[in-house]
Amino acid sequence: MADETSAARNDARLAILELANMISVPMSLNAVVRLNVPDAIWQNGANTPLTAAQILSLIPTPSSSSDPENLQRILRMLASYDVFAEHVDPASSTRSYSLTEIGKTLVTDADGLSYGAYVLQHHQEALMRAWPLVHEAVLDPTSEPFVKANGEPAYDYYGKKPEMNALMQKAMSGVSVPFMKAVLDGYDGFAGVRTLVDVGGSAGDCLKMIMRKCPSVVEGVNFDLPEVVAKAPPITGVRHVGGDMFKSIPNGDAIFTKWVLTTWTDDECKLIMENCYKALPAGGKLIACEPVLPRESDDSHRTRALLEGDIFVMTIYRAKGKHRTEDEFKRLGVLAGFPRFKPFYIDHFYTLLEFQK
Repeated sequence: MADETSAARNDARLAILELANMISVPMSLNAVVRLNVPDAIWQNGANTPLTAAQILSLIPTPSSSSDPENLQRILRMLASYDVFAEHVDPASSTRSYSLTEIGKTLVTDADGLSYGAYVLQHHQEALMRAWPLVHEAVLDPTSEPFVKANGEPAYDYYGKKPEMNALMQKAMSGVSVPFMKAVLDGYDGFAGVRTLVDVGGSAGDCLKMIMRKCPSVVEGVNFDLPEVVAKAPPITGVRHVGGDMFKSIPNGDAIFTKWVLTTWTDDECKLIMENCYKALPAGGKLIACEPVLPRESDDSHRTRALLEGDIFVMTIYRAKGKHRTEDEFKRLGVLAGFPRFKPFYIDHFYTLLEFQK
């Protein structure tokens, strides 16, 4: 073993301690979202640096025993991850906090959306029960850790829990809206499409945005599980259709999906894509938005986010569901019958994948 006083060994010990304590990061994010800290700091765009005590005075449900020191401890840690900017008064050493670009993703917009719901959705009790069982996905990949912890698959579990289903929809909307704004500014693949089917469209937010931006799309079909579309709001020009994508998919000139293929095995993805192929006319397109893994691993934020998401899928949704590389998606498309494939790298996390019939 190397000299324990060497810089290399000191760095190694520090790194493993950081990794072992990494749970502090997502759970602290969960805490500041629950406390409405980002909205309290934002104050309609002022983003004035506030002390922990000032923040507590602005949250909706403070208690007489609320502890500004403990809140400051959370804020300091998250500032080290660039969620908050820390400002230290040189005279008094008082610390105050404002939002960084990362922190702003947690601010509630005019439609009541933010990435905050995505944070909360990931850290619900049923999901947290699955994480100590990640090793089981290695020992027995026939059943994901969520099933081992909760007795049934995640989507079935959500379907029986209205509050979880509602949070899932809000989380997906909060993620989808800023992503779709980027897509619609940088992608013209919806031009000429008249009928667009969104498979797994949840509340229909993506369809609504596409139809506003692309006047050629005059009919939208929001296709999802019956219990999901039952709660979807009315949208002009959109039909909400309940069904099972493993059995059939409504016909359209183009089919749009977002974060659908990722949560299924290769065989299940092939079946979904085959059903998409059957629902399209000659020349029609399946436009899939999916996380696409790089060919090689590195320590960039993008690679880490994609690989971490891959483990989330493995743990919660499908032990053999996964994030895939570009080549793996292309191969699935060919197996499903699509002869043409083209990726579009617009967003840092999601990639647009065109499969043309």
